[in-house]
Amino acid sequence: MSERKVLNKYFPPDFDPSLIPRRKGPKNSQQVVRLMAPFSMRCNTCGEYIYKGKKFNARKETVEGEDYYGIKIFRFYIKCTLCSAEITFKTDPKNTDYAAEHGASRNFEPWREEKVVEEEDRLARLEEEENNPMKALENRTVDAKREMDILDALQDIKARNARNDRAGQSIDLVARVTAEEVETEEDRQRRLEEEEDNEIVRQVFTKMSMPAQPGLPSTSASSEASAAASSVSRTVTVKRKADDVEPDVLSLLPQSSRTALDAKSTTTAKKAKLDLKNKLGIKVAKKGKVAV
Repeated sequence: MSERKVLNKYFPPDFDPSLIPRRKGPKNSQQVVRLMAPFSMRCNTCGEYIYKGKKFNARKETVEGEDYYGIKIFRFYIKCTLCSAEITFKTDPKNTDYAAEHGASRNFEPWREEKVVEEEDRLARLEEEENNPMKALENRTVDAKREMDILDALQDIKARNARNDRAGQSIDLVARVTAEEVETEEDRQRRLEEEEDNEIVRQVFTKMSMPAQPGLPSTSASSEASAAASSVSRTVTVKRKADDVEPDVLSLLPQSSRTALDAKSTTTAKKAKLDLKNKLGIKVAKKGKVAV
């Protein structure tokens, strides 16, 4: 069994399409098509209304002897949904529409009547101007006056729109300047608050340098220079008490820091005493030895 949907078909080598006989059908054969009603209509037999968009199985044929500048006109046959009476309509290329032909009448459409009235008025005016030159001059004068009024109204609208745009731009500028001023005031207030906070921090916290405690192991071998610098002195942050009495700085330090400071002061005092003895030429003899 062959496939149902194929792209290529097999043609034998001895295939000759000219040997295939052509089928001769009727010259004006009808085709069955599926369509929707192009307009609302009413059946003339039973009075049933058929609305636009209703689907039908219709027969289509070409109208013989009618065309519009070489464009073919087609006729469609449908049946009424109630009495099955035959209804026909055909295409109207001139108005890009459809025209009811037999079995039904088209419903009233006000927009179509307006177009018809406008077209009739235009044709009547052209015919009148051909027969009466003074009427043609009057019509041209009226048309020129109408065009001038339209141009004046258009100019007024443009001027009003330009004025509104300028007013809108000025309002936007004022709003932008006001927003910048408010933002500047907020920045100034924020900066003052930050300065006040920094001042409070400086009043509560203080920093003082103190010698490093000997014998502390270094954290890494690569930080030997920083360890040598920190062995001389290091900075300690001391928190003050939140009262009016200024406490002693040493009383605020921890016990280990106070011990390190006392050891440093004692070492400094001993070194100063030894320097003074050396300057005076006094030698201190140790026990069990006599000074020479």
